[in-house]
Amino acid sequence: MTTSAPERAATEWRPTDKWLLGVVLAVINFWLFAQTLLNVIPGIKDELGVEQTLANLAVSITSLFSGIFIVVAGGLADRIGRTKIMYLGIYLSIAGSIIIALTPENLGALTSGMLLAGRAVQGLSAACIMPSTMALVKAFYEGKARQRALSYWSIGSWGGSGFTALFGGLMASSPLGWRSIFWISIVLSILALLLLHGTPESRAERDPENADARFDWSGLIFFIVMLMAINIYISQGPHIGWLSLIGLSLVAIFVVSGLVFLQIETRKRNSFVDLKLFRNGTFTGATLSNFLLNGAAGTLIVALGLVQIAGGLSSLQSGLLTLGYLVAILLTIRVGEKLLQRFGPRRPMLWGSMITGVGILMCSLTFLLLSEYLVLTFIGFTLFGVGLGFYATPSTDAALSNVPDAQVGAASGIYKMASSLGNAIGVAISAALYVAGQNVNPELIQSWGLFIGRQDNVALRFGGAIGLLFNVFMVVVAIASIIVSVPRDRPKEEEEARPDVVAPPAFGN
Repeated sequence: MTTSAPERAATEWRPTDKWLLGVVLAVINFWLFAQTLLNVIPGIKDELGVEQTLANLAVSITSLFSGIFIVVAGGLADRIGRTKIMYLGIYLSIAGSIIIALTPENLGALTSGMLLAGRAVQGLSAACIMPSTMALVKAFYEGKARQRALSYWSIGSWGGSGFTALFGGLMASSPLGWRSIFWISIVLSILALLLLHGTPESRAERDPENADARFDWSGLIFFIVMLMAINIYISQGPHIGWLSLIGLSLVAIFVVSGLVFLQIETRKRNSFVDLKLFRNGTFTGATLSNFLLNGAAGTLIVALGLVQIAGGLSSLQSGLLTLGYLVAILLTIRVGEKLLQRFGPRRPMLWGSMITGVGILMCSLTFLLLSEYLVLTFIGFTLFGVGLGFYATPSTDAALSNVPDAQVGAASGIYKMASSLGNAIGVAISAALYVAGQNVNPELIQSWGLFIGRQDNVALRFGGAIGLLFNVFMVVVAIASIIVSVPRDRPKEEEEARPDVVAPPAFGN
């Protein structure tokens, strides 16, 4: 793999641990602070005076906007500078946090508008930060040093998501209140700017054949329409009606715009999403499984919401259930790095996905007594963290290890687009199934004789089980995608380019 002239110039500057900490803080502003609503929203929606369906949309819209624009930001990072886009993302994070922190209560459209606008800006922030920082890590590090840096990057993303429920619950239950979450985010964003000060610019070498190519605005427009239509349908389905004229129209818009988008992207040379990247099986398997495992984030909003509403726990008490998740993911991310070096990406990705699936399945046993369910959920979240820790670094490395330097920003954007869209769609579907399941006749559920203990909340518990089992299904499909797409061994050319990585054995998975 060759290195472009701009990247060679950038790599003459050597990053320090202080710089890497700045990157982690920049990344964590999305996965920790922006994602706190997964646990906090059940407790603040009444305070703000917003309906459940709009609250669900507020949770998912950040990941949706991140997913929509992350490829655009990755491409811009390659063209105009990864450092510039990284700084822009941090400034947007500050702006989005200010809007949410200042959102008034019970002012109708103003409250809803500010909440959704702040969440959308946070999504744009993540779209800028994630691909640009990944590309900078690839530009500034090599070999094992890069794998170490990616592990710490993963701590910022996966580790941040592990701490989000506990942190959000703690702050919401404290005298500082839930708004303090976003003021603290602003402080850490400013600290990240200070730590990253002096980062040299890095950009990809321009392809002379595409130097004058225009941006694929038509592809972007149909992509936005496609994703907005399906997200609104999923999140607002219980309110507008799944089979209503509006609902079916949204489905039709999604299908038609999706087909037009694929038609545009397969014909244009400068396509918005470079579909040629998916010819690489390892990249395809890593990206698809990343989408599906991030979709399992719906486990958090359903399980934590269920124990708050049906079990009477506070946001802090429910957040404590994820303590094992946080500890496990932080302890096992570096283990995943070692497994990558020993076995290549396929096996740790499979092991991690399987452990994650078992953990979510344990969280799905909502028919038990509350005391039993809380124990199993704590263990389940811990296994969830172990699985993601095994999976994170091998998957990230697999997605970027064989991508040309000129496309690393776009490839990073696609990979992280999968994270954000998986999170947005998984949360939206899980929440919608959770709400829909509650409409089943409680007497019918009771007649099955499955749900023990209290019977006044069986509809809530049944809805929770349906929403959680969907996440188990997502993990099963992720495992299948890894088996089909990711090769058993690293490609020969990749091994030759990475003499520091121990070659995996010739047998096994």
